[in-house]
Amino acid sequence: MAVMRSILYVPGNNEKMLGKANSFPADIITLDLEDAVPPAEKENARKLAKEYLKTVGANGSEVYVRINNWETLMTNDDLEAVVHEGLHGVTLAKCGHPDDVKRLDWKLEELERRRGLEVGSIKVSLLLETAKGIINAYPSCIASPRVVSAIFGAVDYTKDMRVKLTSEAVEQQYARAHMAVAARAAGVIAIDAPFVAYKDMEAFKKNVLEGRQLGYEGRMIIHPSQIEVCNEMYAPSPEDVEWAKGVVKVFEEEGIAKGKAAVSYQGKMVDTPVYENAKNILAMHAEIEAKNAARK
Repeated sequence: MAVMRSILYVPGNNEKMLGKANSFPADIITLDLEDAVPPAEKENARKLAKEYLKTVGANGSEVYVRINNWETLMTNDDLEAVVHEGLHGVTLAKCGHPDDVKRLDWKLEELERRRGLEVGSIKVSLLLETAKGIINAYPSCIASPRVVSAIFGAVDYTKDMRVKLTSEAVEQQYARAHMAVAARAAGVIAIDAPFVAYKDMEAFKKNVLEGRQLGYEGRMIIHPSQIEVCNEMYAPSPEDVEWAKGVVKVFEEEGIAKGKAAVSYQGKMVDTPVYENAKNILAMHAEIEAKNAARK
């Protein structure tokens, strides 16, 4: 299963940050060509992003690029610049409609074929950060098999809704919950919004826990100090891993092997959904262990 606990954004025109990006243990490093880059720097950011595609992922991180949305008329130029070997995926900013995704899918295939890349190898993450984007979350997420994740963009969403962005996130409740459900229905990973008060670590941890209970499995982050917190909090705890190992062992030995639909473990009933959940926990744990081993 895909593990996307921490997604660090790096401005595409900041060569100093790009140069040290491979020292950050984020699951994904996203080179930003959108909001973090002023208009006059877009072309420079494209050139630098292409140059650093391979190096920023040298420590085991996947490499994505956030591209400008179609309405800006910059999307084609972004894609022409960065779809090369070393790119794992692109994040479409301000995705509002499934047609935006279908158009992106077509363009990616055209570039993959032209540049000798495996067709379908470039993944897509959708940034849903407007009222329109939230309402169309599910149809957008199923518009292409390339889509692997959807990110809730709280900053632009609150701007679009004409409300104030707060750390308490009350104003985000509907959109945050709706997007998580849409992502799960579509079979893609829900990634929570950036937490802009990055120095308030206690508030950040509280917000992560709330998002986890909504179904979020990772976080878009804007400061390296948030990486370790995300990697820990979005991973199964040691207690969860031990519980999952016990559930799998008991269900397979006492349930499946003996033709029973349910067994007891630690005083609670274990049936097939509980067993499947336990297997998911162990699969995630195994992938995280593999990532950690690759970084050493």
